[in-house]
Amino acid sequence: MRRRQARRGFTFIEILVVTIIIGMLAVFIVPNIGKKFGKAKVNIARGKMARVESALEEFRMDCGRYPNDSEGLDALMSAPADLDGKWDGPYAKASELMDPWNNQYVYVAEGTVNVGSYDIISLGADGQQGGDGENADIVNE
Repeated sequence: MRRRQARRGFTFIEILVVTIIIGMLAVFIVPNIGKKFGKAKVNIARGKMARVESALEEFRMDCGRYPNDSEGLDALMSAPADLDGKWDGPYAKASELMDPWNNQYVYVAEGTVNVGSYDIISLGADGQQGGDGENADIVNE
């Protein structure tokens, strides 16, 4: 007599149930992870802005003023023509002047948000003014 060998493996129904469960988990988990990455980049942008603010303060202490709009943040990396004797930089690296979305921070010498001071602005993920969520503009405080 022959003995029947036990079959090993999964049935179609078992595979289908596991696939549905994995799909449901992905639907609920993946969007939450995406939101966390967006918030993390906003926090990184704010932290890098603080570093740019420190570099601007060092520039002001050495040169007696902040960079003007035409000099912008480039004045932190190379000396403006009229400050050869006072400028003691570089005050920042080029990578420190880029936001987490690889766009250069916008510098406004006469701030509109920070009246009486300067504004440092990240244009968010889309690199354009305005927007919501991860595309929203971020301004120094």
